[in-house]
Amino acid sequence: MRVIQVVASIGDEASGISNSVRRLCESLIATGTDVRLASLDRAPAPNLPGYLTGFPLGWGPRRLGVSSRMRRWLEHEVASGGVEIIHNHSLWMMPNVYSGRVCRNQSCRLIVSPQGTLSHWALGQNRLQKEIFWRLLQRPAVHVAACFHATAESEFEDIRRLGFRQPVCILPNGVDVPPLEQKSDGGRRRLLFLGRIHPKKGVDILLRAWRVVEHRFPDWELHVAGPDNRGYLAEMQALAAQLHLTRLVFCGPLYDDEKWQAYRDASVFVLPTHSENFGIAVAEALAAGTPAIVTHGAPWAGLVEHGAGWWIEIGVDPLVACLEQALSTPPQRFREMGRAGHEWMKRDFSWDRIGPKFLATYRWVVGDGEAPAWVRLD
Repeated sequence: MRVIQVVASIGDEASGISNSVRRLCESLIATGTDVRLASLDRAPAPNLPGYLTGFPLGWGPRRLGVSSRMRRWLEHEVASGGVEIIHNHSLWMMPNVYSGRVCRNQSCRLIVSPQGTLSHWALGQNRLQKEIFWRLLQRPAVHVAACFHATAESEFEDIRRLGFRQPVCILPNGVDVPPLEQKSDGGRRRLLFLGRIHPKKGVDILLRAWRVVEHRFPDWELHVAGPDNRGYLAEMQALAAQLHLTRLVFCGPLYDDEKWQAYRDASVFVLPTHSENFGIAVAEALAAGTPAIVTHGAPWAGLVEHGAGWWIEIGVDPLVACLEQALSTPPQRFREMGRAGHEWMKRDFSWDRIGPKFLATYRWVVGDGEAPAWVRLD
């Protein structure tokens, strides 16, 4: 089977989509699948994989990602008859439009992973521009999809709410699961946020909640790690100064080993987000053996079921109440929760399990066998 994965960019190391698409390619290649990844090469990036085909930006607004070379390459590859699946990731850029256009009236089948772009919150951002783009370009391209991919039940509901009746494959994004390391009980305990400093992530909620609880827990400190998003980091630093917060560290972006060490050094991970289709940082924290506090803006109800953390309403007051409970938790209980989360990730979210499930979905989409158990037809 030959598969082309399409994503606007893999150069942003902070992007969960960039990382997960690369790991999906690698897990499929490990099964013997012939995989190519088509992406815009917006900026030089180190260690580019051999399965990547990069394309330069053409004329037009940079945010749209216009690339006539990518379009022509996709047209050629599909017309050659050798491509069975194009799997498109995310929406609202021209590469996500090209994927649908080249599959029209062709034997190649399109799978669309919205990656959170169809949630109520996401559609409410830049609403007018999205409505125009949707009607003229994006909806006609998505309409030809043979199957959608949703990372959770909530994203399945987003797809159905917009009127699409195609089958939906519900599979989480995979995560790398390192060996579980023993955490130290010494020193100050750490509450960690790690992700883009973006309005949807709820960093402002976290800072306001920290103001309420910090004086009650002098042995704890808050670390906020992640890259800036269009100046929002400066806004959050100004808010922290306005709130007179103490024991707060803005760490900047962390990647690779530094990122994983930050997860291990934390006692609790927190994501007070407004909207996530998945939330890869949650899976990474759990894989590193760190319990998590996550709002209902992300599909992590299983935190409670698996004894790996807390799943709470969005807002300052619910987060304050949860922090008062979580920061009072004994270290031994955190270790138990950490082990539970690590085992959960290893069992259900590791790439060596997720990759073969995607391959089985692709085979079914092209007519091989019965629908897998994770495909919804209703």
